[in-house]
Amino acid sequence: MTASALRPAQGYTLIELLVVLAVLGILAAMTMPLSEVTVERERERELRRSLWEIRDALDAYHRAISSGAIHGPPSGYPARLSQLTEAYADTRVDHQGQVLRFLRRIPRDPFAAPDVAPESSWRLRSYASPAEHPVAGDDVYDVSSSSDRLALDGTSLKDW
Repeated sequence: MTASALRPAQGYTLIELLVVLAVLGILAAMTMPLSEVTVERERERELRRSLWEIRDALDAYHRAISSGAIHGPPSGYPARLSQLTEAYADTRVDHQGQVLRFLRRIPRDPFAAPDVAPESSWRLRSYASPAEHPVAGDDVYDVSSSSDRLALDGTSLKDW
């Protein structure tokens, strides 16, 4: 007998390879729902950040009108969201020559269709509109998501 005949064959059997592939497939199938939840959670975070940013800019715009820093509509709120990105000359005597801006750009609603313009991606609420039934009007007092979807916590995104 030769030395090579005494050594067992090296390598993996077909059954061992199939078991490893099955285990990897099960692990991949288990991580898929987890990754989907992670993506959804990140979109919800982006929605919260965008809502905070727009609402903060609306409040700053209102404060600027109330303090006399800029001239604006009687309600104190802009007629369109795009007005928050415009430059306004500061009318206060001690700030002559300074320019006020409230947003660099209008953020998009992350749950809106991708072909919708950022300003059109939001539901608008007028100052005259009741909180229970928000509708657009002559000014922009508040914004909400245009999506009718539910968040991961079960609340409606449009109610945020």
